[in-house]
Amino acid sequence: MRETIYIYHTNDLHSHLENWPAIHQFLSNSRKNLGAQASFLTLDIGDHLDRSNIFTEGTLGKGNVHLLNEAKYDYVTIGNNEGITLSHEDLETLYIDANFEVIVSNFTDLDGEIPSWILPYKIHVTPSGIKIGIVAATANYDIYYKKLGWHVQEPIPRLKEVCHMLRPQVDILICMSHLGMSLDEIISLEIPEIDLILGSHTHHVFEEGKVIGSSLQAATGKYGMNVGLVTMEFDHVARGIQSKKAELFRAESLPNPADADEQQLIWENEGIAEMSRIVFYNPSALKKEWFMESDLSHFFGKALLSFTNADCAMFPAGIFLKDLQQGPITARDLHQCLPHPINPCVITLTGAELLEVIRTGKNEKWPKLEVKGLGFRGNYLGAILYEQLQELEDGTVLIKATPLELEKVYTLATLDMFTFGYFFPSLKFAQKQYFMPEMIRDIVKWYGQREKFEYES
Repeated sequence: MRETIYIYHTNDLHSHLENWPAIHQFLSNSRKNLGAQASFLTLDIGDHLDRSNIFTEGTLGKGNVHLLNEAKYDYVTIGNNEGITLSHEDLETLYIDANFEVIVSNFTDLDGEIPSWILPYKIHVTPSGIKIGIVAATANYDIYYKKLGWHVQEPIPRLKEVCHMLRPQVDILICMSHLGMSLDEIISLEIPEIDLILGSHTHHVFEEGKVIGSSLQAATGKYGMNVGLVTMEFDHVARGIQSKKAELFRAESLPNPADADEQQLIWENEGIAEMSRIVFYNPSALKKEWFMESDLSHFFGKALLSFTNADCAMFPAGIFLKDLQQGPITARDLHQCLPHPINPCVITLTGAELLEVIRTGKNEKWPKLEVKGLGFRGNYLGAILYEQLQELEDGTVLIKATPLELEKVYTLATLDMFTFGYFFPSLKFAQKQYFMPEMIRDIVKWYGQREKFEYES
């Protein structure tokens, strides 16, 4: 006897909820049409939430969990947006009301214990008795996870260990991978026991899947633009897969429920309500500029230096998406101004190394460069700005009004996006200290609250 197994999957939604009503309805209708006895799984492969979305920020991701509950997801894994943009406590409690199970094979606390809210693997048994093993791995940003009190193991060695143990117990083995396309290809070759790899993280799309070795890879891209479906023909007599196929359904072609616009408004209003609290009072309006210094950039620079105690600061003007008005500033105002899931960082450099960073930052193409990823959620990168660092017309660089010395050691406060090597390759390998879980908007909030006390005293 042969049976079809249906595996629906999404990944990297990043809280782009404009397609979610259609996705939810599509999954619900598919489940209903197939019937209760069908072998049917619904999986999300991480980065469902993104704190740049006001609904997600206002609910600290619990709203996303509620949406996954309503759509009756069976299993999810975590991406870096779940894992390293929330505090330890917020991630610990994120899934407390989940009706699905969270699987991550390479995740522990700092003592090496698997948290109670995570399964390292799962054996799912279908109504007809097929045993489906599910493993999962999230990207190894261990330096950031450790700052938050977690540990992420090297994914491929850990997956080998789990799959070797699990394979004899199951008929089918699936990997939910929030590792990216390159590592998925390595997994296909080095762990042939895996029948299906559901990919994510690098936002790649496989229209009809991709076969490497004995593994089928499937991925839906990003932002809920597609829903993936993998079907497997399983032979109960031979106890094995006879065929497997991947396909995509474009969200824009799926019918929207009649109340889709109303749902979007409800989510937005919930986020607004949660973020209506006043966080500090602003004595004067702070205007943004993307291609030059501004009152807002100087305020931010002072905040960054006060929080980090660094000698000088560097950041792009494009991070500011909204002016900060005079008077009460709410959590929503700060979120609209700085929606990025970006953390501050302090880098230790010699004067000579700092000069090289300054030279690199003079790239004429950067200010109008449209940046995607790296935590940046704005439009253009904008001008590279500095605080307590000034270059005179004759080329002299001043740090705190004192000429820079080539052999002297300085501390530079900046954004973690600049330490990944894309803009400033030298910073990737420099000595650095990340501040977590504080995001850059938290620094502005902290500084604004401190300044309010000074204004009133």
